[in-house]
Amino acid sequence: MMRFVLIEILVVAAAAGTAYSGASRAASEPPIAGSASCRDCHEQFYKLWASSHHGLAMQPYTAAFAGANLTDQADDIEIGVSRYRAEIEPGKGWVRETGPEGQRTYPIVQVLGGKNVYYFLTPHEKGRLQTLPVAYDVNEKHWFDTAASGVRHFPGADNDQPVHWTDPFYTFNTSCHGCHVSQLSTNYDLKTDTYHTTWAEPGINCETCHGPADQHVKLYRQAAVTPSKPGDLGLVSTKSFSVEQTNSMCNTCHAKLSAVSASFTPGDEYFDHFNLIALEHPDFYPDGRDLGENYTMTSWRMSPCVKGGKLDCMHCHTSSGRYRFEDRARANDACKPCHKERVENAEPHTHHPVDSEAGRCIACHMPMTKFAHMNRSDHSMRPPAPAATLAFKSPNACNLCHTDQDAAWADKYVRQWHNHDYQNDILEPAHLVDEARRGNWANLDKILQYISTTDRDEMFAVSLVRLLRSCDSPKKWPGIVRTLKEDPSPLVRAGAAETLDGYLASESLEVLLGATSDNYRLVRVRAAASLAGIGSEGLRDEHQKDLQRATAEYLEALQSRADDYVNHYNLGNFYLARRQTDQAIRSFETAIKLRPDYLASHVNAAFAYNAAGRNDEAEASFRRALELDPNSVAVHLNLGMLLGEQSRLGEAEDAFRRALKVDPKSAVAAYNLGVILAPKHPPEALKWCGKAYRLRPDEPKYGYTYAYYLYQSRDVDKAIGVLQAMVKRQVPSSDAYALLGAIYQGRGELYRAIEAYRAATKNNQLPQSDRSAFETMIQRLR
Repeated sequence: MMRFVLIEILVVAAAAGTAYSGASRAASEPPIAGSASCRDCHEQFYKLWASSHHGLAMQPYTAAFAGANLTDQADDIEIGVSRYRAEIEPGKGWVRETGPEGQRTYPIVQVLGGKNVYYFLTPHEKGRLQTLPVAYDVNEKHWFDTAASGVRHFPGADNDQPVHWTDPFYTFNTSCHGCHVSQLSTNYDLKTDTYHTTWAEPGINCETCHGPADQHVKLYRQAAVTPSKPGDLGLVSTKSFSVEQTNSMCNTCHAKLSAVSASFTPGDEYFDHFNLIALEHPDFYPDGRDLGENYTMTSWRMSPCVKGGKLDCMHCHTSSGRYRFEDRARANDACKPCHKERVENAEPHTHHPVDSEAGRCIACHMPMTKFAHMNRSDHSMRPPAPAATLAFKSPNACNLCHTDQDAAWADKYVRQWHNHDYQNDILEPAHLVDEARRGNWANLDKILQYISTTDRDEMFAVSLVRLLRSCDSPKKWPGIVRTLKEDPSPLVRAGAAETLDGYLASESLEVLLGATSDNYRLVRVRAAASLAGIGSEGLRDEHQKDLQRATAEYLEALQSRADDYVNHYNLGNFYLARRQTDQAIRSFETAIKLRPDYLASHVNAAFAYNAAGRNDEAEASFRRALELDPNSVAVHLNLGMLLGEQSRLGEAEDAFRRALKVDPKSAVAAYNLGVILAPKHPPEALKWCGKAYRLRPDEPKYGYTYAYYLYQSRDVDKAIGVLQAMVKRQVPSSDAYALLGAIYQGRGELYRAIEAYRAATKNNQLPQSDRSAFETMIQRLR
């Protein structure tokens, strides 16, 4: 019964967590007029835009800029084995590196940001613009280590590590360009790994939101000399946008996202073009507060005000990004249209003097925190939840002001002031997210219940649906299938489609096929990705056409960014599911070329090599993965599977023992170690198989194998106990029912055998052919 199959733990669709990277402009697109062309007719708007953080999202570095905005760097900043100093005196404009190999200067050519931080770009190899290792804090007026400022401090876990400034993460062309320049063309050449990136204007220009304006300018210049007024504006007018269209336009940049299209146009549906990162990501605390940098949209969609469907970004911000309510006297006017009674009688609600800092609505509902020297407001607009601070160490507005007190003190007052325990509405789903992140599925029933309720929060729901990918219990499947079929949110439906990858039972297959015709591209492409392993033969005509169309959309999305290693990795997964191993190998190797330290690419390349019968290269890929992460349980497990497949049982045993050393709760490693040991060391095999069963009692093969070895060792009563427990829980294992019946038959207890077989016929999770076979066995025993 020894058989090894690579378990493909790491085959998942990766999603980059960045702002929109932009798309290369096609030659057929209408020409760009440029912001200067807007000035003649829109002087006031132009002035407001030109001096705004949108207009200055990126600007050329000049001596005049340095003199007006920067101060000298007091001391060298030590990073690794080198020291760095920005030299900005007249006639200069570079960062000097002093290291073991001497000195080198990097010229500053562009400046990024400016609201809180200025980052600086320098020309780098192969056409790259690289973010320099020192940056400038606008508020504190001092220089700091760029990468060190981005280190996340995860509660109860190891901290993040700084990324070297030459890493692709800090390459402007790859990571941050699309939201700091306008009308970008990346112009990346995969063969030579070079960029020839161009853009129409630095900063976010008028045509980013209004579309190409060349025709508009021509029409209205002509109108100036003729009496007729143009019937068509010749550009996108945002005045007629719905709330959702406005928010979608802003959130192409103000979100932690991944793109599923390169063709967003203002006015489009957001989830036709983007996927949104949620609380499954460690940059969020489990309650949804920001830990790392998240760019607003995820927390925004958690806001009760936003859920009402009437609030858009322009209510509080101008199109140039300015805050409309900076004036302290008008600070609460932002909330007044919906909360007039509280704004005009604020003190009973705030429990603070009206003219104090805490008398402003945003002080408690949009508290400001800092990450990487950048101030950001919590756009979830939820009230303070010090109980969440106690549970997850997330920030709360009370203690951000009352730094001399602790969260327990704040929690006491919050509970005194409010009869309704509103904190519980945050804590309950947050605890579920926290447990799911840690792989604790003791409350799986509560998770499934939460995602199915009509009043669930969209962000909590999609986070839980995505986290369920790592849950081994088959109990999750009906809930995930129902979520894909019925949830009103395209984001949640897309998460369900992704989680169903690898589960193609009849009920999930039908729903996934239906999802390929969903109204939103995000859902369609996620369904197509999960269906990559099935052919269109035998499908109904409408399903064939929908699947082909959705698959084409998915492939178009993956091929839209040739410089993105994640796209090549996911393309490899697609081809691997299609058993097109040569293409899969090429895609994974390209991903490795672009990002050599991405573990999953090495692991999945090994799967592809194995599927192609090239096991030496599969093993080499696993070994390289272990060089990257010697403590990866998944890699040790899969290497053990590969070695076992080749009958190198001693080496396989060693790999499984290493996996268990790293993770003593790895049921997969315990089970496979038990199978290997069974022929020579039956008592130890029983120990490990028993452990696998206890860790995952609902995994069919674990319970059956443990019972089989118990039976072989003549511990028949214990074997019966394991099998009866499986029958009681309706574990879908035909082998378990068959073994239990055979044991009873061997003991002459035919009525008990019949009971076991009858229970099998009633288990709808078993294949119909098996249930029919059990019915036949019952007839024979009567």
